[in-house]
Amino acid sequence: MSIRRPPEQESTERNAPSVEAAFEAAPEEMVAEILDGELYLSPRPARPHANVASNLGILIGGPFKLGRGGPGGWVILDEPELHLGPRPDKLVPDLAGWRRERLPRAVGGDDAPAHYGLAPDWACEVLSARTRGQDKGPKMRISAREGVRHLWHVDPLARTLDIFRLDEGQWIPIHSFSGEAKVRAEPFEAIELELALVWSE
Repeated sequence: MSIRRPPEQESTERNAPSVEAAFEAAPEEMVAEILDGELYLSPRPARPHANVASNLGILIGGPFKLGRGGPGGWVILDEPELHLGPRPDKLVPDLAGWRRERLPRAVGGDDAPAHYGLAPDWACEVLSARTRGQDKGPKMRISAREGVRHLWHVDPLARTLDIFRLDEGQWIPIHSFSGEAKVRAEPFEAIELELALVWSE
């Protein structure tokens, strides 16, 4: 579901007040995002989507966030709300990661906002029929504009992992993995990622 900004708002750099109000009023059971001035409401992820996102968070978070079996040095978060750019665009990637030196106080204090205004170094979208258009369209464009360096697209039904790297403002496909291979996927190539575990239930 999406709500378009009124025509008179097309040339401005701010989101229309009606879009912002609808974003704030979104039901808790929906994922709300504002992309290029339009509100998108998506149902919470289906089981295959949630399972794969959870597995990836465990497999990457241990070595890269906690430093267990890997180098550490990252902040890895599930479904962080990102406010990026002048409108702002409001994105909720399935997973996102910042190099710790860029986000040393990831949690902050009681007065810290719920969202993050700093673009991550890595984002991961788990593709589904409902969100594929946003993930491959405006979210990719916004992430490139904001300088996200690495992007993963994971398809839990096709069992594929596509890796993109930002180069001079354009997404370059680096690798496409499938099945149950053991792979090294940037920016986390320091460990071997077992795809069989990504798809496991």
